[in-house]
Amino acid sequence: VELLFFNREGFYDKLQADMAAGSSAFDVNLVATYSLGRYAPYMEPVDLGADAAKIFGESVLKTMQFDGKQYGVPTDLSLHFMYYRKDLIDALIRDDAARKTYGEIARKYLGKPLQPKDPDSWTWDDWAATALYFTKQVNPDSPVRYGTVLQMKNLLFNMMVFQSLPRSYGGDWMDKDGNVTVDSDAYKTGLELYKKLYDAGSSPKDSLSYEYAETNAAFASGQAATALQWNAAAADLTSTEKSPAVAEVTGIVAPPAGPDGRADHIHGLGLGLNKNAKNKEGAVKFLKWLATEDAALLYARSGGSPALSPDVVAKVAKERPDLVKLGEFASKYGYVMT
Repeated sequence: VELLFFNREGFYDKLQADMAAGSSAFDVNLVATYSLGRYAPYMEPVDLGADAAKIFGESVLKTMQFDGKQYGVPTDLSLHFMYYRKDLIDALIRDDAARKTYGEIARKYLGKPLQPKDPDSWTWDDWAATALYFTKQVNPDSPVRYGTVLQMKNLLFNMMVFQSLPRSYGGDWMDKDGNVTVDSDAYKTGLELYKKLYDAGSSPKDSLSYEYAETNAAFASGQAATALQWNAAAADLTSTEKSPAVAEVTGIVAPPAGPDGRADHIHGLGLGLNKNAKNKEGAVKFLKWLATEDAALLYARSGGSPALSPDVVAKVAKERPDLVKLGEFASKYGYVMT
């Protein structure tokens, strides 16, 4: 299999243009839950076999379905993790003087007398207070320079990271009648919180141009206390080879809670068959192989993020505990925006 790479920015527009033009430069193409309908007219459905449901589960297979037809094999499930430095949070909670400083910072910037707590119990305000405490510009005694890393490049994928915040405050893109509803208290709350953190120096000044790769690099440098980031980063951020500064002290929880509880954006990524493929027989054979347990486990062990059934994920739980969390968070907090 030969891979063809394009820029992340504008990728889906280029793919649609190529497929609409009848390109046969590729046999298999990337698809995503949120854009599958754009490509289905230029693709052929695929039969992945009866065992696919046992490996991925029906709900995951549906992320690659359109009009009741299977258009792809679900290679990855995407949602967000809150990554945090266990060593820093543990030290903060144990230190009376540090907790006092934390409370003063929370009152000054957020108007609330907050205290440090276990990240798995964070509200968005708790996260913001923690990020402010670990910001050198706010707290000169902070052991790291930044409290968090905000992905703020004007990019669809960055909006996906952001939207769990307003969602947990009851926000959505549209109402039941299709009217756009981003001019809401939920979205204003989220934007104001991001702006407060950025203005205070909690995120690097150049994070206005950050997306996935820059966020990984900033957190892996050991100079940030938290990062709301895609689950796909877990394999790298917990690898002693790729991220030696933070690998052994990185904790993972679901995104913080708002008044409506926790919310975690979810979508599937996969591979499907180009209608104009030159090598359809080989392409179908490859897609069917990707839907086998052997391929799914190989992909999981190689750093992919497949959503696997409990029986299958148990076979890689020790090597990839993040995949267990992936399934747990998806079932408890996962949502798809209207």
